[in-house]
Amino acid sequence: MRNLIYQLAAAITFFTRLPVWKLVEIPVESFKKMICFWPFTGWITAGITAIAWMGFSMLFPPILAIVLSLLVRYILTGGLHEDGLADFFDGFGGGYTKSDILRIMKDTQVGSYALVGMIFYYLLLINTALLIPIQLVAILIFVADPFSKMLTGLMINLLPYARTEQESKAKTLFDKLKVGRIILLFFFGLIPCILFLNFKLWLAMLFPLVTVCFIYLLVKKKIGGYTGDVCGATALLCELSFYMGFYLVVSW
Repeated sequence: MRNLIYQLAAAITFFTRLPVWKLVEIPVESFKKMICFWPFTGWITAGITAIAWMGFSMLFPPILAIVLSLLVRYILTGGLHEDGLADFFDGFGGGYTKSDILRIMKDTQVGSYALVGMIFYYLLLINTALLIPIQLVAILIFVADPFSKMLTGLMINLLPYARTEQESKAKTLFDKLKVGRIILLFFFGLIPCILFLNFKLWLAMLFPLVTVCFIYLLVKKKIGGYTGDVCGATALLCELSFYMGFYLVVSW
């Protein structure tokens, strides 16, 4: 049980700027075994973002409330996933060989693919959120984040790491999940869907499933595995596709 608590603390420390490390000394090994708690950190980031949305929507028009809510999440996470998505756009947009893609993704400079890609990402995200019935936005935020992190965890469990451990930005390679931890991953990722979405709206989950399959095939072909940037990009792109799929399902 103590090891699980350490791994949960490691996941929260990794994905947020919450000072959990001040409360407990986290063993380095815990960061390698924390994948099963990724969706749980989505409960935290999504929960705070949803609360921010509800508060801001009482004071401002929907578009301002959405932008401010995204800003709250960005501050909470330190832009971890956004950094990965930008590098993903740069690497796979501007690189042709495995070495090129990995080199570009590790480069600290922002390229044109990253800039344009992030502009389109936020345009799609904000405009899709504006199309969703206002009373459902907070619920969808709380559902989409954990589910997307669950899919990301499943994907990297099927792929090797594309770099060496020394080349990793975090200097940590994640251990593969065994059956018990996969059950935990599914539990934290699916509970919000089960509690807050009726069965018809589960159709929206097909869109991030297609997205994660596409990314899996792309990275397997191009670089032979995953990187931290791929993880961040997968989580955000799955989340976006969840919102877009939700809009289509509701519109039907």
